[in-house]
Amino acid sequence: MLWLNFIHLYQPANSPSAHIKEAVEKSYLRLTRLLEEHPDLYFSANISGCLLERLRDEGFTDLLARWRSLVASGRLELVGSAAYHAFLPLLPDKEIIYQIQRHEELTEEILGAVVKGGGFFLPEMAYTPALAQLVKARGYRWLILDEASLPAGAVADAGAAYLDNNSGLQVLVRQRELSNSYAPDLIQALLAADNPQTLLVTATDAELYGLRHEDPTAELEKMVKLPKLQTETISFFLSKAKPVPITFRSASWETQRPDDDSQVFLVWNDRHNRLHRDLWRLANLALVAGDKYPQDPNYFWYRWHLDRGLASCVFWWASGRDFFKNFGPKAWNPDEVENGINDLIRAVRALQNPASRREKLLAEKLVNQIRGRLWRQHWQKYF
Repeated sequence: MLWLNFIHLYQPANSPSAHIKEAVEKSYLRLTRLLEEHPDLYFSANISGCLLERLRDEGFTDLLARWRSLVASGRLELVGSAAYHAFLPLLPDKEIIYQIQRHEELTEEILGAVVKGGGFFLPEMAYTPALAQLVKARGYRWLILDEASLPAGAVADAGAAYLDNNSGLQVLVRQRELSNSYAPDLIQALLAADNPQTLLVTATDAELYGLRHEDPTAELEKMVKLPKLQTETISFFLSKAKPVPITFRSASWETQRPDDDSQVFLVWNDRHNRLHRDLWRLANLALVAGDKYPQDPNYFWYRWHLDRGLASCVFWWASGRDFFKNFGPKAWNPDEVENGINDLIRAVRALQNPASRREKLLAEKLVNQIRGRLWRQHWQKYF
């Protein structure tokens, strides 16, 4: 049995240091040791650029050096992505390209890895045809997507690689049910039962392995020792595959089918969620303000705050969706939403050009509205 395991390592750029440390100690070090101790083990991964920055700034130099060694050995394959985990389908092309380029720069600067020309991870696996075309134009070769992006009525072939008719990119489709479980438990059960399935494709947050699921009996470590289980990087697998042409559709790894096609991204942009609508109004106001004053003497700090305010988790935490079945919490945390609000308004406040006063006043008014609604909803509905 061949296991293609894609892991996504991400902590928001404005996370407290304690959260970064906890993720390192419970998940990242565990996965690193696993790769170091098993020379025949291969993973593909997205390590978000903002996480690399935080690890460097927080002094985790040993961990970064170990990752650099694993990448150089070819057993840890890194892919392109958006440096600050922005929700790309709702952003202008200029911002998307900035996020991609910044991720490329940080990955090469900190880990010595060139990701351009390989695979690409869309944050939240949020795919649209236009976005795939942009990624292809940036020089990438493949994507990993969720089953929800398959055409209506199509069922994922566990052994197939695909060619996206919209973009020309090769695509590997993750198995959602397996990915949303604790894979080591299911894989061991399949192997024990001599299941005929020959290929397993998972894509999960790396924090699943220790931080969000404790695994006190070390099932992950037991699984990788099984002689019947083999692993490869996704690029190596796709280099041997004959991709099947197919036309993918817009979806994320949280899209539930059948869904209204206008609501496939409702965890981050629900048209019935007033908080989402106002948060995106604030985000777009901040983006436009920067475009108007690109030569502002304080542009560096405008950009610094904007990067953090555009993170997809700002909108995720305002959705109120329950992710208990996915080893996750209820997606409601007004403090996390307020962290994003604070960075978005500070981005606008940072601009020194006197002509930006209009944008500042509009943003301040909007922020007050969002805060009022956010906390009223919290105390009235969730408390």
